[in-house]
Formats: sequence, C-alpha cells, structure tokens
Amino acid sequence: MARRKQAPVEMEMDIRDLAHDGRGVGQAESGKTVFAHGALPGERVVVRREKKRRELDEGVTETVLRPSEERVEPRCTFFGQCGGCSLQHLAPDAQRRYKQRMLLEQLRRLGGVDPEQVLPTLEGPEWGYRRRARLGVKDVPRKGRVLVGFRERRTPYITDMTRCEVLVPQVGERLEALSELVGKLSVRARLPQIEVAAGDDDTALVLRHLDPFTPDDLGILRDFERETGFWIHLQPKGPDTVRPLSESAPALSYRLPAHDVEIRFRPTDFIQINRDINRAMIDQALEWLAPTPDDEVLDLFSGLGNFALPIARAGARVTAVEGEDGLVARGRDNAERNGLGERVDFHVANLFEDVSVFPWAQRDYRLAVLDPPRSGAHEIIPRLAAMGVERIVYVSCHPATLARDAGQLVNEAGYHLKAAGIMDMFPHTGHAEAMAVFERKG
Repeated sequence: MARRKQAPVEMEMDIRDLAHDGRGVGQAESGKTVFAHGALPGERVVVRREKKRRELDEGVTETVLRPSEERVEPRCTFFGQCGGCSLQHLAPDAQRRYKQRMLLEQLRRLGGVDPEQVLPTLEGPEWGYRRRARLGVKDVPRKGRVLVGFRERRTPYITDMTRCEVLVPQVGERLEALSELVGKLSVRARLPQIEVAAGDDDTALVLRHLDPFTPDDLGILRDFERETGFWIHLQPKGPDTVRPLSESAPALSYRLPAHDVEIRFRPTDFIQINRDINRAMIDQALEWLAPTPDDEVLDLFSGLGNFALPIARAGARVTAVEGEDGLVARGRDNAERNGLGERVDFHVANLFEDVSVFPWAQRDYRLAVLDPPRSGAHEIIPRLAAMGVERIVYVSCHPATLARDAGQLVNEAGYHLKAAGIMDMFPHTGHAEAMAVFERKG
C-alpha cells in the first residue's frame, strides 16, 4: 500500500540571524531552530518546511509578514529556484556587512583571535562579474529543449533559465543561444557540461562530451563560433584532453594594468572569478607587503603568478610554489612573457606535506603571500616561522579555515593578526572571501 503524501507544514516565526549560507535563522513554536531560505533578520515570516531533522528543520519562506528594511526585489527572474545565488533579496551593503560580521565571528570563535584593524571591504561590480563558471546541460525531451544553467536550489536538476545576471554578459545573456546550439547536436543527450572562461578580450566555452562529435556537429560548432565570437574547446575526457575546435583560437589572458602585467591562462585553469576584485586584492596585498628590491618574497599556492608577477614588477625577488605541474609551467611562461623570468623562481611542491627537504624551504624570507584552497594552509604554517617570515598576507576563499589557521599563526607560531577584511568576490551569494595580514610579534 502506497504511503500517503503528507500535507506541507507551515510555521510562522521571527528571523533572528543569517546562517553562513545566507538562509534566515528562526525558531518554531516548539523551540526548534529553523533555517529558512529567503528570510532575513528582523522579519516575521511563514515558512514551509522542506526537511525535518532531529536538530533543526529546513524550509523556504512562503510569506513575508513583516519585511526587513534591507529587503530588495531580486533582479533575477530565477532567484529562489536557481541555486547560484542566495542573497539577491538583501541589499548589497547589507550583504557585505553580514559577510564581514561572519568573518569576525569565525576568527573569534574558531581561532580565538581578533584583528587589530578591520579592513574596508573590497567592492566591485554587483552584476555581470563572474568570468569563470561550470554550467550544467540536460536534454529534456518533455520540455522540448536543452536546459543550460546552474543547478536548482537543493536538487540535482538543471534550472530552466534563459539568462544569468551574475555571469559576464556575453554569456549570461546567451543561455538560450547555448541551449539551441546543443539542441542541434547529435550528442545533445551526452553533453553534460559547458565550462565558461572569459579573459579580458576573448571568451572560451569548453564542451564536455561523452560521445564523439559527428562531422555535421563540428560544422554547427564552427558556425556558432563565427556567429558569436566565442572560442569553443572540446573535452572528451579529463581536463588534459581539452583542445580548441579552431587552430586559430587565441590564448586567453587578463591584464593587471597597475602592475604592467598580463597573465595567460587555459580555459580550465584556476583564475579569480571577479576581475575587478582580483585587481583590488593584488593592490591591497602589495600595499601591505611593501616589497623592496632587497626583499625575498615567498608566494605559496602561486598558481599562474597572480601575485608573484606584480610583486616581482615592484622589484623584489619571488619564490613561487604551486602543487600543479601545469600551472607552474604556465607561470614560468607568464614570467618570461612579462620580462620577469629572472626575478621569479617557480617550483612544484605539495604544500600539504612536509616541504622542509626542498632547498627553497631552507632559505629565509621576510615576506610571504598565502592563497590556499578551501582546505587552508594548516600544514605549511610551522615552516613559515622557521623561514623567518616577518609579514604574511593570507588570501582566503573560506573564512572558517582562515580562522583556524589564524589561531595557529597567533597562538602557536608567534604572529599577531594585524588586519583582516572581506573581499566581495561573489555578490548575491553567501560565499565570502577574505584577506588577512599577520606580523611576527616583536
């Protein structure tokens, strides 16, 4: 006998806070904590429960009975359905205050530290900023079309969307064109992903295809290239199999005008999502480092040279260390192209393991930059003090691991937290990025 579907449970409550992912936090009459998508602090709302858990319930806001003064009308038609953004209903200034407060709370709670100075938030464009993305693709015969976009909130399905307000406009305004393109291909049911990578001058689309393209498919793709100006790359298997459709496809690149640097990258390479925030971030890092021609600077998790090359342009010598061979090779190439090959030494090393055996790790450095992934830089921190580093600029894509590492730097390695602040790299999302400055005590 089939189980009867239960009627949805609705709860009326006041919202007291925001969770780390941008959901409102309230309390049901039973006293149970409720996380509510679409609710803001200070509001009274009706929440429809989506998931019942032992510790808390999760739901979505059905009705706002008393709106917050900071509530705004979302710009995107698909907000609430698409999982790409969670804060479009909150005014941008309030989004930034929330992220700054979250950073300071995590530094205090997880690291047991407070910054001597809170840095002003680095701000940039609020729309059309995202130059890297992975879009899901799904052929849905019952809809009569191919869906191209981000996944729905809390489901594995692709959002049925026609545009995206946070993607760079040349892509965000052409989702329907991408849908129509895939719909013409013989492999439309075997093409699960389109990766977007936009440089300053050119935009690449990497098509992940599980079956080979036919000659007719390749003709359709070449026509699309000519009509749109996109450069299509094909990816039949892993990232190493990515190849341009056209032999004339240019290298992607972005410029750092304040430092007379241009960095080339491949469509699948990691680069910072937000061009304007990346430029401001580098400027702020160099302001704090204040490198001189006499300085030896250590750049860990260096990638393509995003920090190393501007620091070298300022006159210092840089030792840049990255764990991925391909990024190191392209970093060296970027240094040579910018006339900085003699001032930057690139090395390959796994920075999550003991690196003390490497000659570069046995030298002294006055300054260091850390730009680790979400997992942080826990393993390398003890080595920084051993190398005599006096000042560290730490760039973080995950405030929780920054807070953990800050506690280690301050309470174990002999540093103090000089300054910390938020970079609004991902407006309208709950994702926060941060920058912190540490100095050796005494």
